[in-house]
Amino acid sequence: MDITLSPRASGKYISSLAKYIKINDGEVEKTALKVVDLLQNHTISLSKISEDDLCPTTSDEETINWIFVVDTLNFCFWSSGTENWNVTWKGKTYSGYFALCAAINRALSEGYSVTDPKFYSQISIRDLKTIFRGDNELISIPLLNKRLDCLHEIGLILLEKFDGKFSNCVLSSDHSAKKLLQVIVDNFPCFKDESNYKGKRVSFYKRAQILIGDLWTHFKGKNFGFFNDIEELTMFADYRVPQVLAYFNILEYDEVLMDKLKKGVILESGCEEEVEIRGCTIHAIELINQKVKGILTNVVENISENNDNDALVCNSILLDHYFWNYRRQHRTEVENIPFHKTLSVYY
Repeated sequence: MDITLSPRASGKYISSLAKYIKINDGEVEKTALKVVDLLQNHTISLSKISEDDLCPTTSDEETINWIFVVDTLNFCFWSSGTENWNVTWKGKTYSGYFALCAAINRALSEGYSVTDPKFYSQISIRDLKTIFRGDNELISIPLLNKRLDCLHEIGLILLEKFDGKFSNCVLSSDHSAKKLLQVIVDNFPCFKDESNYKGKRVSFYKRAQILIGDLWTHFKGKNFGFFNDIEELTMFADYRVPQVLAYFNILEYDEVLMDKLKKGVILESGCEEEVEIRGCTIHAIELINQKVKGILTNVVENISENNDNDALVCNSILLDHYFWNYRRQHRTEVENIPFHKTLSVYY
């Protein structure tokens, strides 16, 4: 078990042996046709997912630091209770990932140097609790101590190896998403999102890939966001996109797994069911992406594979954002399908 499969190879391998999940090829085809329509009317595009009122508006070193910290902490926002962790900032209430972003921005406005590794490498649990205080003081952000560990880890490594700047990691990749992914997972253990599955070492690298994806989307494929191989990234295997794929019947769970999800059973990180959910999600998105590109080649003569915002470009990052946002826009309907619950720093 020496070689670790890439996320794309892992998804293909896991889906080929999956016991609890099947990918519905017919629904993959139907969804691909819908995605083509959404690409043509620009509902799905790089410029659309660059619209985020919480992300810094600048494109500088501080923005890179902000993205790095946010994606270090971008995991496990679900609550076992009836009320979620929410943060109100500038008159607007946020939950989940957006509550994280709002809390970071609020902390910066209050004078906390929360994007500076000199600060967060030594941050106390008391300060972190204050920074991530929610609207309801009885409900805190999940896994607070794990988040403290992650910040200490990345801060110390950034200071020791990269002169305290994540931009040095980015520059070392020479505009290669694949190379930057390796730099991240080789140097920052909390990003090394891997599991064992039926005799092989598989990887998902959700947060590492979304970190690169966020650079690409925020910088709109230019400067620090220009990668000549952005297609190397897969979707970001979390707990929301599988829920949407199951809602669309793209993923079909067997009765045993669905029963566990309906009962709210917490799946252990790395267990067979959890690995299959994440792996099959990656492969399903890959299949949709392949179908979309096949259709597009018959629609237009030249499909741009670069970062031209006006071109009909489809990749796994754009598809991930589409499905993730679909859940937010149709949460009432989608919530009829349970999402899988795992306590993990990886997603």
